[in-house]
Amino acid sequence: MPSSAEAEAETASAAARAVAGSETARIVASFGRHYWVRFASGNERIAVTRGKRSDLCVGDEVEVRALGADQAVIESLHARATLLQRSDAWRTRLIAANVERAAVVVAGEPAFSEELLMRMLIAIETSGIEPAIVANKADRTAARDAIVARIAVYRRLGYPVFDVSALTDPEATRASLAPWLAGHATLLLGESGMGKSTLVNALVPDAQARTNAISLALGTGRHTTTFSRLFDVPANIARDARIVDTPGFQTYGLNHVSRSQREHAMREFVPLIGRCRFNDCTHRDEPDCAIRQAAQRGEIDGLRYRLFVEMERGEA
Repeated sequence: MPSSAEAEAETASAAARAVAGSETARIVASFGRHYWVRFASGNERIAVTRGKRSDLCVGDEVEVRALGADQAVIESLHARATLLQRSDAWRTRLIAANVERAAVVVAGEPAFSEELLMRMLIAIETSGIEPAIVANKADRTAARDAIVARIAVYRRLGYPVFDVSALTDPEATRASLAPWLAGHATLLLGESGMGKSTLVNALVPDAQARTNAISLALGTGRHTTTFSRLFDVPANIARDARIVDTPGFQTYGLNHVSRSQREHAMREFVPLIGRCRFNDCTHRDEPDCAIRQAAQRGEIDGLRYRLFVEMERGEA
């Protein structure tokens, strides 16, 4: 993978330099070094990268050169408006580029991981993307009741929350989400088991057929749920809307996000940042920590505070 400096240099100049014989396209699905790209004409095809390059993702705008009837190569990458990624100490994985909004799908059955929700929201907000929460499976009353208090915490923090039941009431689900989706490219992400695939099918009724076609073209066979893909939402559901579906996550590393960025993405911390006695306060056991004291007084949600401290202790 190119260094960050090399990548920045290329993306800064790619849009300005037209590669002779190339055509601009958008990546609508990715699997390894194979990409499914869509041109302005609406035509779609497989394209590969040169060498071992793999720093591209769904949503990227690229220059593609045809090498024959069945072959094409990605020559360069246009500058990105946004980029969502996740990382650990060893590797960074790109999730999607050029999305304006992102919704984390949660549910009460199986119970969602609040730590994972927090990590995703931190990554979304530090990427300059507008976040929301989709609380799915609202028809499962007992499971929904078990998480309603936790979801209320996020409502109070100002996150848009959509209560839906994509499986049993897809029409109401579409009506609820359509105004928020319209006119935007929106990323959907969440843990496995939250009903995200059902939600995608409610918004894009032929999503599975499209996925199968891409999977067949990419030669991935049965691996239809292991790659990200972009769908146009039908105009009768939401005008000028696109969604990016992703595989379910079980972990979400934040090694690419600085400690200061993580703090500022905790909305309830922001008014208190800079009020601790020590500038490098970890908010664990230092004296006169404004954030810990606020949590002890109940002014900051105790669970979110504890999860943040544990996350920082593990160094993201």
